[in-house]
Amino acid sequence: MRALLQRVSEAAVTVEGETIGHIGPGLLILICAMPDDTEATAAALALKISKLRLFKDDAGKMNLSLTQTGGAALVVSQFTLAADTSRGNRPGFSGAAKPEHANHLYEYFTAQLAALDIPTQTGKFGADMAVSLTNDGPVTLWLDTQTP
Repeated sequence: MRALLQRVSEAAVTVEGETIGHIGPGLLILICAMPDDTEATAAALALKISKLRLFKDDAGKMNLSLTQTGGAALVVSQFTLAADTSRGNRPGFSGAAKPEHANHLYEYFTAQLAALDIPTQTGKFGADMAVSLTNDGPVTLWLDTQTP
């Protein structure tokens, strides 16, 4: 799975003019399932994200995790993270998991975060979404479970 994490002071996702997910301080997580990903992959990624020390401690150092700060997660499906731009100028997305498999892993990943006591909101899989955020830092990380 691929994930782009952005530390935010707030973030929201809107579909057809209606806000369907909103968080205060925490992480906006753009997530993409790849064809070989499994529930085990999704669970391991959720656990990793929950423990990443991306938030400031009292000394101002990035030393606290999402679970330690009580921050929330806004999880948004983002198949374009699988973009292949190696040929020409139009990205290809054949490296992303098929929609049914991707949706299952998206929902499973989100459930795993929630099971780790992280308040979790979501976008809507496959929808045309407007995502707004206030990036805190800015802090942005790329995670890929297929990269060592």
